[in-house]
Amino acid sequence: MFDYRSFLQKIIYYGIDPFLRLLICLHITPNVVTFLGFLGNLVALWLFIRAAQTFSVAEADAYRLIGWGGMVILAAGLFDMMDGRLARLSGKSTLFGALWDSTLDRYSELVTLFGICLVFIRADWFWMGVTTFAAMVGSVMVSYVRARAEGLDIECKVGLMQRPERVVVTAVMAIVSGFTENLWWLAGGMILIAVLANMTAFWRVWHCYKVLK
Repeated sequence: MFDYRSFLQKIIYYGIDPFLRLLICLHITPNVVTFLGFLGNLVALWLFIRAAQTFSVAEADAYRLIGWGGMVILAAGLFDMMDGRLARLSGKSTLFGALWDSTLDRYSELVTLFGICLVFIRADWFWMGVTTFAAMVGSVMVSYVRARAEGLDIECKVGLMQRPERVVVTAVMAIVSGFTENLWWLAGGMILIAVLANMTAFWRVWHCYKVLK
């Protein structure tokens, strides 16, 4: 079966490796890159909050902020790829670095989805706010089940909606919604994540059940 994730990863690494070597020369550590990615997601959260605040006053401005929020999430996602690659290239992979990365990944995803949840609520899309919360729950549980499985010495990477897919769907749908001034694009992304992320979490539980049996 064609592994599209590995293929795309190789292409991205080919493009960013020269920049990562520069970071190594500047003694920038992987943990710093991880933190910069988290700061990017905080900026996206601020943009979504501003969009929520201005939705009923200046709708066009709100959509512009949503689009910018999506672009910032996409940019921050590159930092998420760079930290692990930088750790391997620089020989600075540590157990704490892995913990730091995983922790800030969870925070990053939750704060951006929370911002989107506020946008829907302020735009009077109450049930889409609920759906976005379901997407938040699914996102956390996908990661939790994998971490718990690895604690039981079970490799658990199955599923359709892992973190890279969730980040891309969130970012792209926010960008498209911003440019088209149509919240249905972002709503579709949240529905997709809510359904597939929770399906992935239970898929992983079922996978662990079969392995443990």
